[in-house]
Amino acid sequence: MNRIRRLLVLPLLALLTAGILIACAGDGTGGGTSSNAPVKVGSKDFTEAFIIGEMYALALEKAGVPVERKLNLGGTPVAQAALQSGEIDLYPEYTGTGLLTILKEPVLSDPKQVYDKVAAGYKEKYDLIWLDPAPMNNKQALAMTRAKADQLGIKTLSDLATKASGLTMVGPPEFEVREDGLPGIKEKYGDFQLKEYKAVDSGLRYKALTDGEADVTVAFGTDGEIAAFDLVLLQDDKGLFPPYQVAPVVRQQTLDANPKVAEALNAVAPKLTDEVMQKLNFEVSGNQREPAEVAKEFMTQQGLL
Repeated sequence: MNRIRRLLVLPLLALLTAGILIACAGDGTGGGTSSNAPVKVGSKDFTEAFIIGEMYALALEKAGVPVERKLNLGGTPVAQAALQSGEIDLYPEYTGTGLLTILKEPVLSDPKQVYDKVAAGYKEKYDLIWLDPAPMNNKQALAMTRAKADQLGIKTLSDLATKASGLTMVGPPEFEVREDGLPGIKEKYGDFQLKEYKAVDSGLRYKALTDGEADVTVAFGTDGEIAAFDLVLLQDDKGLFPPYQVAPVVRQQTLDANPKVAEALNAVAPKLTDEVMQKLNFEVSGNQREPAEVAKEFMTQQGLL
């Protein structure tokens, strides 16, 4: 009789355990889908992403939202995959990157059109929400020292394409493969071949340029080194690059479970202009300060903490 009882009880226990596990899996506690779970804030792997990711984390904590930081994930594909899988709940992304790299849409030049396109596309395809964009435009660009640009007579990307075989370019690894990187430039300006492309960490680009180890560097409109080193941005004379406004991209489930998230992050957006981000970026890349320290100082000065 005892053996029969055990045989009956064990399946019941198994069913009960399975039911509990299914309930836990479906209650939204993973991936920031419960108001009690920490919101996982991610970022890509460069200075500006670290600073803005930390700003987002600080804004949420100020609003009483628990946060888990997962900064420095990697490039765009890594961050997007982490967002879709629920490894993170949000991260700062650029409208132009969303348009070209994620949605694979044609280039648009109007900032509002680009934002509207990525907002609709991300919602439809991934159930991801773009919150308010900042006024800053971290446009993609190529930069040279003024002396080298004058010496070689290079002012535009068309000029660069005609002289590419004698040029060494330095930039992040993903620039070699992303649609708005080298492949996009070659498609728009001709299938040129560089003398060499040196793939380096983003923080080493300008040192390589100013040390004479490269002739051209991948640059972005809010890089502090552009003004600090009096660099020349080559004109995108055929209109390859779209606007690159930054905004939080957030899982819909996270917003549903945490109503404070959108309001807290949207309060940060208007503060981030080109001039502000150039200064903050250089505090890290030029003055060797920690991104978290720079972010907290700025947020405090702006009355957001």
